[in-house]
Amino acid sequence: MSRYGIENLPYGVFSGDDGTRRIGVRLGSDVVDLSPLGGLLAAETLNPLLAAGRPAWTAARAEATAHVTAGAARTPLEEVRLHLPFEVADYTDFYSSEQHALNVGQILRPQSPGLSPSWRRLPIGYHGRSATVIVSGTTVERPSGQLADGVFGPSQRLDIEAEVGFVVGVPGRHIRTTDFADHVFGVVLLNDWSARDIQAFEYRPLGPFLGKSFATSISPWVVPLAALAPAAPAPQDPPPHDYLMPPGPGFDLRLTVDWNDTRVSSPPFAGMYWTAAQQLAHLTSNGASVRTGDLYASGTVSGSSRDQVGSFLELTRNGTEPVKLADGTTRGFLLDGDRVTIAGTTIGAAGVEIGLGSVTGTIRPAAS
Repeated sequence: MSRYGIENLPYGVFSGDDGTRRIGVRLGSDVVDLSPLGGLLAAETLNPLLAAGRPAWTAARAEATAHVTAGAARTPLEEVRLHLPFEVADYTDFYSSEQHALNVGQILRPQSPGLSPSWRRLPIGYHGRSATVIVSGTTVERPSGQLADGVFGPSQRLDIEAEVGFVVGVPGRHIRTTDFADHVFGVVLLNDWSARDIQAFEYRPLGPFLGKSFATSISPWVVPLAALAPAAPAPQDPPPHDYLMPPGPGFDLRLTVDWNDTRVSSPPFAGMYWTAAQQLAHLTSNGASVRTGDLYASGTVSGSSRDQVGSFLELTRNGTEPVKLADGTTRGFLLDGDRVTIAGTTIGAAGVEIGLGSVTGTIRPAAS
């Protein structure tokens, strides 16, 4: 079966020649317009559907499946424009791959312990900017900032972070891990672009700021949680605090990272230390609320080998071991004109491989 077949039907927002935005689902290399179904599916963004809750999500999925099965008209993707599928309310990024945290510590702080004392006690994260979340295909301007004491200019160590984003539908506070599926609608692929030189100069003591806030790209298709097959979560030692238990489902998502036309990495999501349910529980544990359209990201997905890392910081050992691309050139970090595509697949709830879409961005020069 197709990776974008009836088992998957991810939701997106598209427009044709008239510019009107419509909700559709992807089927193979086509999009099927759902607006004729009316109701929540006739909106110009997914937000009303997200807010409606799990029973409405189930009903909408059944309607969409029946619509597609009945032979609804299909439009080739190259004939439409894809938009952000939902209005992003808030954006939070976590740091939940143990292997990524260890890799970064080894590269940047070889004389220090690999993990901070709290890392295995709680899902570490930071709040980003929702206003700079952009849809796949949007070019990314090279950011400028303070690179060192008295030095301001374009970043020279521009990087990616291959991640999975979770889209919140139903608002809430003090959300339990067991209520994860009642609040989270689905997943997107996400690239948390990172200016490592800006980040390095600014991040102590308060963490990421301008080195991260300039752009975050997401895929145009939201894969419903119902289409994913849950997997056993990674072992956790020491046992998490009560509010983080049970851990909730893991997901066996398989990512790929292409740098221009070269496959450079295949990060495995299955090994993530903290689950999406634990991230949401921790995010709301102090009384903070999540809203419809909130987006929170897994953090960089990295495995145990160099061909499984989710950042170029890890891949090139902070630029000291450049990689050779298919055109014969070498890279330590991103150059203007470089293109990065993160794609993904998984075994879905129906037991067949499904596509998670892709997120692509091309670097344009810094503003003059």
